[in-house]
Amino acid sequence: MLSLNKGKQVFKIPDLRRKVFIIAGILVFFRLLANVPIPGVNVEALQQLFASSQLLGFVNLFSGGALANLSVVMLGLGPYITAIIIMQLLTMVFPKLKVLYYQEGERGRAKFYRYSRYLTVPLAALQGFGFLKILISQGVLAAPGFGGMMANVLVIVAGSMILVWLGELITEQKLGNGISILIFAGIVASLPLILRNAFLSYDPANLPTYISFVILTLVVIGAIVFFNEGERKVPVAYAKRIRGNRLYGGVASYLPLRVGQAGVIPIIFAISLLLFPQFFAQVISAFSTDLGITVNTIVNNLLNNQLLYGAIYFLLVFFFTYFYVSVTFDPNEISQNLHRSGGFVAGIRPGKPTADFIRSIVTKINFFGGFFLGLVAILPLLTQALTKTQVLTIGGTSILIAVAVALETAKQLDAEISVHEYERGVK
Repeated sequence: MLSLNKGKQVFKIPDLRRKVFIIAGILVFFRLLANVPIPGVNVEALQQLFASSQLLGFVNLFSGGALANLSVVMLGLGPYITAIIIMQLLTMVFPKLKVLYYQEGERGRAKFYRYSRYLTVPLAALQGFGFLKILISQGVLAAPGFGGMMANVLVIVAGSMILVWLGELITEQKLGNGISILIFAGIVASLPLILRNAFLSYDPANLPTYISFVILTLVVIGAIVFFNEGERKVPVAYAKRIRGNRLYGGVASYLPLRVGQAGVIPIIFAISLLLFPQFFAQVISAFSTDLGITVNTIVNNLLNNQLLYGAIYFLLVFFFTYFYVSVTFDPNEISQNLHRSGGFVAGIRPGKPTADFIRSIVTKINFFGGFFLGLVAILPLLTQALTKTQVLTIGGTSILIAVAVALETAKQLDAEISVHEYERGVK
């Protein structure tokens, strides 16, 4: 973890200082874009729409508040994240794509992400059209003609691709993942407004509620840190091998299996699935108004039932935790890599028995990981039910993302500082 003294060294090392200022400049530009609205917005209707929709509030989180402003980057990085998810799912269908991502190193992954960017364009166009139709149907946006609609969709697509480009520029600085940092910036940018609303709604009679809220928030942060850093260490030994006149191997190590291996991806999966019926209803309404209205009414009635919505949300997150890890984590490949490097799990035969042993451990870990992520996902609903107010709401997903990005960035900075100190010591 980055200590206070090492934190001060960030601005004393020219190369690190330059990288930090570049990232800061990109984030400022991102926040400027997030506040440039598209024309024809009914602000009052927009506020009412977001106040009544938990799902739109979550999507707004990933857009860094841009959706609530109906800015030119209103979709944020949602289409790109969806594209990556689809591409990872396609690795199960197309073996060549799986080889490209898992076995061809950095060059293969660069090509994989290039394909993801290509897929982002049609996804952003589809999502942009769906959002515009929803906003028009709710009276938030004045209905444009065909040309105006196409122009707005093009602007929205361009905004999403600009954010993808900004994320890659941040990643090139090697101080964390650019996409995650942009989402983190959007979460942090919303904190002043949340604190302001909490201050304006403060009632001395509810002081115990506020104190309990603060304590619960700290407990949640601590639990997320513990979850994010938690791992199951599988002991691995390496056989001794003689090559020429040298002896290799004969050491003991471990295989780290993270509890939070799926990250926030299951939550994104679940939200995407919950949002799909609304988009589907809006697309249908373009061809059949009556059928679109019927589907939209059914979906809204379903989602407005907080108990049913929370239960479905929790189960989807729990299910997608297993699903995503099964797609991205291959015990057979891990077993083969161990065998090729002369490693083995003590008491377990190499090959399929080792793969089955690792798979059983991952399955047990995923149960706790999925349950925890499910609780984090529905935490806003739980806090609203406990505090009886919309103001005091713990955004578990927001905290999860913020903590994960902060820890990862701190580790990257710590590593960069350590390398600099080592190079200076060698000289």
